[in-house]
Amino acid sequence: MKFWLSILLTITIAFSDSSFDNFSEFEDEFNKKTVFDPLGGYNRVMTNINDAFYDYLMYPIAVGYDYVMPDPIQGAFKDFFYNLLYPMRLINNILQGKFQNSLDETKRFLINSTIGFAGFSDTATNHFNISRHDEDFGQTLGHWGVGSGFHIVWPILGPSNIRDSFGLVGDYFTHPVSYIDDKWTSMGVKAVEKVNNESIDFQYKKIKKNAVDLYPLLRDGYEQRRNYLIKE
Repeated sequence: MKFWLSILLTITIAFSDSSFDNFSEFEDEFNKKTVFDPLGGYNRVMTNINDAFYDYLMYPIAVGYDYVMPDPIQGAFKDFFYNLLYPMRLINNILQGKFQNSLDETKRFLINSTIGFAGFSDTATNHFNISRHDEDFGQTLGHWGVGSGFHIVWPILGPSNIRDSFGLVGDYFTHPVSYIDDKWTSMGVKAVEKVNNESIDFQYKKIKKNAVDLYPLLRDGYEQRRNYLIKE
Protein backbone atom coordinates (compact mmCIF):
# COMPACT_ATOMS: atom_id res chain seq x y z
CA MET A 1 0.00 0.00 0.00
CA LYS A 2 2.84 2.39 0.87
CA PHE A 3 4.48 1.67 -2.48
CA TRP A 4 1.37 2.61 -4.50
CA LEU A 5 0.78 5.66 -2.29
CA SER A 6 4.35 6.74 -3.06
CA ILE A 7 3.69 6.27 -6.77
CA LEU A 8 0.56 8.42 -6.59
CA LEU A 9 2.33 11.15 -4.63
CA THR A 10 5.32 11.07 -6.95
CA ILE A 11 3.15 11.25 -10.06
CA THR A 12 1.24 14.12 -8.48
CA ILE A 13 4.44 16.10 -7.86
CA ALA A 14 6.22 15.04 -10.99
CA PHE A 15 3.73 15.93 -13.62
CA SER A 16 5.36 18.67 -14.90
CA ASP A 17 4.99 21.74 -16.26
CA SER A 18 4.34 20.02 -19.54
CA SER A 19 0.61 20.37 -18.90
CA PHE A 20 0.92 24.13 -19.31
CA ASP A 21 3.85 24.68 -21.71
CA ASN A 22 2.88 26.80 -24.75
CA PHE A 23 -0.61 27.00 -23.29
CA SER A 24 -1.30 30.36 -24.86
CA GLU A 25 -1.12 28.86 -28.35
CA PHE A 26 -4.55 27.39 -27.79
CA GLU A 27 -6.39 30.26 -26.11
CA ASP A 28 -8.30 31.10 -29.30
CA GLU A 29 -9.44 27.48 -29.59
CA PHE A 30 -10.90 27.02 -26.12
CA ASN A 31 -14.55 27.44 -26.94
CA LYS A 32 -14.67 25.66 -30.28
CA LYS A 33 -15.38 22.22 -28.87
CA THR A 34 -17.65 20.99 -26.12
CA VAL A 35 -15.79 18.73 -23.69
CA PHE A 36 -17.56 15.72 -22.17
CA ASP A 37 -17.34 16.54 -18.47
CA PRO A 38 -19.39 14.30 -16.16
CA LEU A 39 -17.12 15.20 -13.22
CA GLY A 40 -17.59 18.93 -13.74
CA GLY A 41 -18.73 19.62 -10.17
CA TYR A 42 -15.81 17.76 -8.58
CA ASN A 43 -13.37 19.20 -11.12
CA ARG A 44 -14.35 22.76 -10.28
CA VAL A 45 -13.84 22.16 -6.58
CA MET A 46 -10.46 20.52 -7.14
CA THR A 47 -9.41 23.32 -9.48
CA ASN A 48 -10.13 25.82 -6.71
CA ILE A 49 -8.15 23.73 -4.21
CA ASN A 50 -5.21 23.45 -6.61
CA ASP A 51 -5.38 27.17 -7.28
CA ALA A 52 -5.17 27.89 -3.56
CA PHE A 53 -2.23 25.49 -3.29
CA TYR A 54 -0.46 27.44 -6.02
CA ASP A 55 -1.26 30.89 -4.64
CA TYR A 56 -0.39 30.18 -1.01
CA LEU A 57 2.43 27.65 -1.33
CA MET A 58 3.86 26.99 -4.79
CA TYR A 59 4.01 30.61 -5.99
CA PRO A 60 5.66 32.05 -2.84
CA ILE A 61 8.22 29.24 -2.87
CA ALA A 62 8.92 29.77 -6.57
CA VAL A 63 9.30 33.52 -6.07
CA GLY A 64 11.76 32.98 -3.21
CA TYR A 65 13.65 30.39 -5.22
CA ASP A 66 13.85 32.75 -8.21
CA TYR A 67 15.15 35.53 -5.96
CA VAL A 68 18.09 33.56 -4.57
CA MET A 69 18.90 31.39 -7.61
CA PRO A 70 20.79 32.96 -10.54
CA ASP A 71 19.06 32.61 -13.91
CA PRO A 72 21.88 30.54 -15.49
CA ILE A 73 21.65 28.01 -12.66
CA GLN A 74 17.87 27.75 -13.08
CA GLY A 75 18.34 27.14 -16.79
CA ALA A 76 21.03 24.54 -16.15
CA PHE A 77 18.80 22.66 -13.71
CA LYS A 78 15.94 22.72 -16.21
CA ASP A 79 18.20 21.24 -18.90
CA PHE A 80 19.49 18.61 -16.47
CA PHE A 81 16.03 17.42 -15.47
CA TYR A 82 14.93 17.41 -19.11
CA ASN A 83 17.90 15.26 -20.06
CA LEU A 84 16.96 12.75 -17.36
CA LEU A 85 13.67 12.06 -19.14
CA TYR A 86 15.44 10.56 -22.15
CA PRO A 87 14.16 7.00 -21.40
CA MET A 88 10.55 8.20 -21.51
CA ARG A 89 11.02 10.04 -24.78
CA LEU A 90 13.00 7.19 -26.36
CA ILE A 91 10.50 4.46 -25.48
CA ASN A 92 7.45 6.45 -26.54
CA ASN A 93 8.97 7.52 -29.85
CA ILE A 94 9.77 3.87 -30.55
CA LEU A 95 6.28 2.73 -29.54
CA GLN A 96 4.83 5.26 -31.97
CA GLY A 97 7.10 4.12 -34.78
CA LYS A 98 8.98 7.44 -34.86
CA PHE A 99 12.40 5.86 -35.28
CA GLN A 100 14.19 8.94 -36.62
CA ASN A 101 12.94 10.85 -33.59
CA SER A 102 14.26 8.06 -31.36
CA LEU A 103 17.66 8.38 -33.03
CA ASP A 104 17.59 12.16 -32.54
CA GLU A 105 16.76 11.71 -28.87
CA THR A 106 19.63 9.25 -28.44
CA LYS A 107 22.07 11.65 -30.09
CA ARG A 108 20.78 14.46 -27.91
CA PHE A 109 21.22 12.39 -24.74
CA LEU A 110 24.78 11.32 -25.62
CA ILE A 111 25.85 14.85 -26.54
CA ASN A 112 24.24 16.56 -23.56
CA SER A 113 25.44 13.91 -21.10
CA THR A 114 29.06 14.29 -22.22
CA ILE A 115 30.10 17.60 -23.71
CA GLY A 116 26.91 19.10 -22.30
CA PHE A 117 28.28 18.67 -18.76
CA ALA A 118 26.04 15.80 -17.62
CA GLY A 119 22.97 17.45 -19.12
CA PHE A 120 23.36 20.84 -17.46
CA SER A 121 23.78 22.39 -20.91
CA ASP A 122 21.54 21.70 -23.91
CA THR A 123 24.49 21.51 -26.28
CA ALA A 124 22.53 19.33 -28.73
CA THR A 125 20.13 22.21 -29.39
CA ASN A 126 22.48 25.15 -29.04
CA HIS A 127 25.39 23.85 -31.11
CA PHE A 128 24.15 20.87 -33.13
CA ASN A 129 20.58 22.00 -33.88
CA ILE A 130 19.11 18.57 -33.04
CA SER A 131 15.39 18.97 -32.38
CA ARG A 132 13.56 17.75 -29.28
CA HIS A 133 10.83 15.15 -29.67
CA ASP A 134 8.75 15.13 -26.50
CA GLU A 135 6.51 12.08 -26.15
CA ASP A 136 4.86 10.44 -23.13
CA PHE A 137 2.67 7.39 -22.61
CA GLY A 138 -0.55 9.38 -22.79
CA GLN A 139 0.46 10.56 -26.25
CA THR A 140 1.38 7.02 -27.25
CA LEU A 141 -2.05 5.74 -26.22
CA GLY A 142 -3.65 8.56 -28.18
CA HIS A 143 -1.44 7.82 -31.19
CA TRP A 144 -2.85 4.31 -31.31
CA GLY A 145 -6.44 5.48 -31.15
CA VAL A 146 -7.24 5.41 -27.44
CA GLY A 147 -9.78 8.14 -26.72
CA SER A 148 -9.17 10.74 -24.06
CA GLY A 149 -12.18 9.78 -21.95
CA PHE A 150 -13.68 12.33 -19.62
CA HIS A 151 -11.74 15.17 -18.04
CA ILE A 152 -10.46 14.84 -14.48
CA VAL A 153 -8.57 17.23 -12.22
CA TRP A 154 -6.09 15.61 -9.85
CA PRO A 155 -4.86 17.13 -6.57
CA ILE A 156 -1.80 19.32 -7.32
CA LEU A 157 -1.36 17.48 -10.61
CA GLY A 158 -4.07 19.57 -12.23
CA PRO A 159 -5.91 18.96 -15.52
CA SER A 160 -5.84 15.48 -17.02
CA ASN A 161 -8.18 12.89 -18.53
CA ILE A 162 -8.68 9.14 -18.19
CA ARG A 163 -6.25 8.18 -20.97
CA ASP A 164 -3.48 10.45 -19.73
CA SER A 165 -4.03 9.32 -16.14
CA PHE A 166 -3.29 5.73 -17.17
CA GLY A 167 -0.34 7.05 -19.15
CA LEU A 168 1.15 8.53 -15.99
CA VAL A 169 1.83 5.01 -14.71
CA GLY A 170 4.12 4.38 -17.68
CA ASP A 171 5.68 7.82 -17.22
CA TYR A 172 6.45 6.97 -13.60
CA PHE A 173 8.29 3.76 -14.44
CA THR A 174 10.40 5.44 -17.16
CA HIS A 175 11.47 8.33 -14.94
CA PRO A 176 14.95 7.57 -13.49
CA VAL A 177 14.24 9.52 -10.30
CA SER A 178 11.42 7.06 -9.52
CA TYR A 179 14.08 4.44 -8.82
CA ILE A 180 15.71 6.31 -5.96
CA ASP A 181 15.35 3.89 -3.04
CA ASP A 182 13.99 6.44 -0.62
CA LYS A 183 10.60 7.50 -1.99
CA TRP A 184 10.54 10.76 -0.06
CA THR A 185 13.91 11.69 -1.55
CA SER A 186 12.55 10.83 -4.99
CA MET A 187 9.53 13.05 -4.46
CA GLY A 188 11.76 15.80 -3.09
CA VAL A 189 13.89 15.78 -6.24
CA LYS A 190 10.79 15.99 -8.42
CA ALA A 191 9.44 18.81 -6.28
CA VAL A 192 12.67 20.76 -6.82
CA GLU A 193 12.28 20.15 -10.55
CA LYS A 194 8.75 21.55 -10.52
CA VAL A 195 9.66 24.61 -8.43
CA ASN A 196 12.70 25.31 -10.61
CA ASN A 197 10.70 25.12 -13.83
CA GLU A 198 7.88 27.26 -12.46
CA SER A 199 10.32 29.88 -11.19
CA ILE A 200 11.69 30.44 -14.69
CA ASP A 201 8.54 31.83 -16.29
CA PHE A 202 5.65 31.48 -13.78
CA GLN A 203 3.58 29.94 -16.54
CA TYR A 204 0.53 29.17 -14.40
CA LYS A 205 0.39 32.75 -13.13
CA LYS A 206 0.31 33.99 -16.71
CA ILE A 207 -2.42 31.52 -17.68
CA LYS A 208 -4.82 32.51 -14.91
CA LYS A 209 -4.12 36.25 -15.08
CA ASN A 210 -7.05 37.15 -17.33
CA ALA A 211 -9.26 34.13 -16.67
CA VAL A 212 -12.94 34.93 -16.20
CA ASP A 213 -13.69 31.31 -15.26
CA LEU A 214 -10.50 29.41 -14.43
CA TYR A 215 -11.78 25.83 -14.63
CA PRO A 216 -13.02 25.77 -18.27
CA LEU A 217 -9.94 27.75 -19.29
CA LEU A 218 -7.63 25.08 -17.90
CA ARG A 219 -9.82 22.17 -19.01
CA ASP A 220 -10.30 23.27 -22.60
CA GLY A 221 -6.71 24.40 -22.97
CA TYR A 222 -5.43 21.08 -21.67
CA GLU A 223 -7.61 19.00 -24.00
CA GLN A 224 -6.78 21.18 -27.02
CA ARG A 225 -3.07 20.98 -26.36
CA ARG A 226 -3.03 17.21 -25.82
CA ASN A 227 -4.96 16.65 -29.05
CA TYR A 228 -2.47 18.84 -30.87
CA LEU A 229 0.53 16.95 -29.45
CA ILE A 230 -0.95 13.56 -30.37
CA LYS A 231 -1.52 14.67 -33.97
CA GLU A 232 2.00 16.09 -34.32
